[in-house]
Amino acid sequence: MSTTPTSLKVGSLAPDFKAKAYVSGQFKDVSLKDFQGKWVCLFFYPLDFTFVCPTEIRNFATKEAEFKEMGCQVISCSTDSEYSHKAWFEKELPEVKYPVLADTAHHISKDYNVLLEDKGIALRGTFLIDPKGVLQWMSVNALGVGRSVDEVLRTLQALKTGELCPADWKPGKPTLKV
Repeated sequence: MSTTPTSLKVGSLAPDFKAKAYVSGQFKDVSLKDFQGKWVCLFFYPLDFTFVCPTEIRNFATKEAEFKEMGCQVISCSTDSEYSHKAWFEKELPEVKYPVLADTAHHISKDYNVLLEDKGIALRGTFLIDPKGVLQWMSVNALGVGRSVDEVLRTLQALKTGELCPADWKPGKPTLKV
């Protein structure tokens, strides 16, 4: 099910997608449905061959095992082609093993309301989707500001408790009892 950008909100079904992706040296078709029953961390970045993007992409790759331990699949997406992804990732980011979606038609970026239509690129959007396909958290950064992967992990951990978590909650700290 796809939603329009204006209806995208926490608690709604995450927009489904199917796209070509670069995955560990290969091109594959990847859809959100492929990960049904798992948490998904979908993050958008503006462009291949840039400055801030590789810092985030590497950080997600470094922490990918932590996401997997929590039953969460990391997926990235930009408006570049799968061929651009292959050229850049093989040369500069060989440690990245998670799927990198090619959103050349801009459908996914539009559905997740991160597309800057005048530039044809995506903002730095991050979305946590639960195993039932429901959007549970989203954050969007300006082009020049990288995101904190540690905060994405902390938020995922908080969501997985199923409980009320106070400000600055960290795993191992008490949740709120009502």
